[in-house]
Amino acid sequence: MKRFLVFPMLICLSSILISGCASSEQTKSESEQTESTKSASSGQEQTKENAQEENDEQQEAEEKQAEEQQEPQYKVSEVSSIVPIDDANSQVALLTFDDAPDKHALEIAESLKEADAPAIFFVNGHFLTTDEEKETLKKIHDMGFAIGNHTYSHANLNDLTEEEAKEEIIKVNKQVEEIIGEKPEFFRAPFGENTDYSRQLAEDEGMTVMNWTYGYDWESQYQDSDALADIMVNTELLGNGANLLMHDREWTAAAVPDIVTGLRDKGYELVDPVTIERPS
Repeated sequence: MKRFLVFPMLICLSSILISGCASSEQTKSESEQTESTKSASSGQEQTKENAQEENDEQQEAEEKQAEEQQEPQYKVSEVSSIVPIDDANSQVALLTFDDAPDKHALEIAESLKEADAPAIFFVNGHFLTTDEEKETLKKIHDMGFAIGNHTYSHANLNDLTEEEAKEEIIKVNKQVEEIIGEKPEFFRAPFGENTDYSRQLAEDEGMTVMNWTYGYDWESQYQDSDALADIMVNTELLGNGANLLMHDREWTAAAVPDIVTGLRDKGYELVDPVTIERPS
């Protein structure tokens, strides 16, 4: 009798073992499927992130390329006036501000921004040594204004050796690039005193060289906002393509709104520096 009971018991035990193995295999399969799903989901998210990064990089590259390929509308003449190329508007004026960023450059930039008036700020390296000065320059650049090189110490380049002149110019380019991520696009020598060497070096550095047509804010009789605004708009030197020189000064900052309004009332368009030809 006992012999006959063993076989059913063996069958039952085998069934239990098989059932347990099947259950274990099913659990393992479900776990692997879950992990696979998680892995696939994670992979999809990573793919989306990579695709987004690639799209962003491609868009940035296209925008940069479009900017680089933009045909210039103006060039700087030998006497530093702004000359139209082809059929660009000839009744224009360019606003420029030297010796920035001293004490009033940010105020000037904010007034210009409010008036939607473009300009170039020519900077001196000795005004870019503190964190506050660097932040001021970055703010001016971020508002959309062009940055120019006005040498490090504002020395007369005629009094310097070529090596000294190189240091004055290149040092500022490096400072500006570290602060805003790009080099200056324009160069103006202190006192308008370029040398053959400084002019060639600036052009080799990709900067358009310019002096100016007229300026008055350093003269004692025009160190008043009303007097300065009047002469900047009503001088007989104002004409098509005039390159207006001003400085980082208190009275100049106060005169900016009236200068912008006065020029526009006379029919002058203010040139956007981005439309000015650069060295090839």
